[in-house]
Amino acid sequence: MTAGSAPLLNIYLLAGVKTPVASFAECCRKLDALFREEGREPRIFVLMPYGDYTRRLLRQLAEVSTDVPYRSVLGRVGGRTAADFIRSTYRSGPLLLIGHSGGGAAAYQAARMLPDVSRRGDVRIVQIGSPKVPIDPSFRDRVGYFYAIDADGRTADRISRLGSWGGWRRGRYALPRWDRMKFAPGLVEGLPVMGGHADYFRHEPDFTDADSICNLDKTIRVIRSWLKDWG
Repeated sequence: MTAGSAPLLNIYLLAGVKTPVASFAECCRKLDALFREEGREPRIFVLMPYGDYTRRLLRQLAEVSTDVPYRSVLGRVGGRTAADFIRSTYRSGPLLLIGHSGGGAAAYQAARMLPDVSRRGDVRIVQIGSPKVPIDPSFRDRVGYFYAIDADGRTADRISRLGSWGGWRRGRYALPRWDRMKFAPGLVEGLPVMGGHADYFRHEPDFTDADSICNLDKTIRVIRSWLKDWG
């Protein structure tokens, strides 16, 4: 880094299935403006770990399923695709992976395949409306999970109901006890957006609340609040 230059922040937005690249255009613009105001130089990439919306849905869903289980399975298709892309574009500095839907599963698996960066603690993973992927305890504090809730605080995103963070623990008298949060991310938080699974990055008037805050702004705010002084 040359004298006087802004420190780099590498941001990768990972899409789920059947997602047009243009869906992240406004998000990229706002993230760029936010971090530049804070004195960073963001390098932002949009990645389609399961291909774009022209691919067959069933093929994409099958690939997502390789990234969700806790035990290693053959493939980790989205995670491996994402890790390869990041290796080819990453230069230096902190790494922020923001994954929507299946992209959240791919983001976590990719981070585990980047040990050089992960060992330095320079990786943070944001999962938005993703299926529940069991998180290794060594990564717990690096993963934030956000899901849509309605006005009554109930889950409004059916995809976030999929998967499990559960596992067995030793309970009283050495009896096994099921803990549904054993492999949960360090932060799990409901996000009061308008709509549901497909709408976290929407910014049109129909997705703006009575306080004139759109879904996209709410999503970016919770991400930045969680990151705080990291990076």
